[in-house]
Amino acid sequence: MKIDGRCHCGAITYEAEIDPAKVLVCHCTDCQALSGSAFRVAVPAEGDSFKLRSGEPKVYVKTTAESGNHRDQAFCPDCGSAIYASGAGGKPPLSIRVGTIRQRDQLIPGKQVWFRSAQRWLSDLDTVAKHEKG
Repeated sequence: MKIDGRCHCGAITYEAEIDPAKVLVCHCTDCQALSGSAFRVAVPAEGDSFKLRSGEPKVYVKTTAESGNHRDQAFCPDCGSAIYASGAGGKPPLSIRVGTIRQRDQLIPGKQVWFRSAQRWLSDLDTVAKHEKG
């Protein structure tokens, strides 16, 4: 599937090919801290299909908690939107942050990883009051 996306302010734009069956939710504590949320939703780019169309992300190199591997965390230096993660030095595999993908409403997660770190209240979200607007 061909996708395109952008950061919140529009300074960074990109396109890529993805397999929608590979969308996943990561519950690891690193993703919780880096996303500022309870989890992160991501999808790998197919091969070297990821192409920046505008802007240049800033990169933070994270040391993975359990393996000690390094992962580049790319984000917009202006608005802070997380764009992707990749191996050190931008090496594949490249994992795109679904929240920046324009077609995100079509991307349904098929897998959850690091579930041992998931927030306990996630299973109760159906019981939480819902409002159409703030």
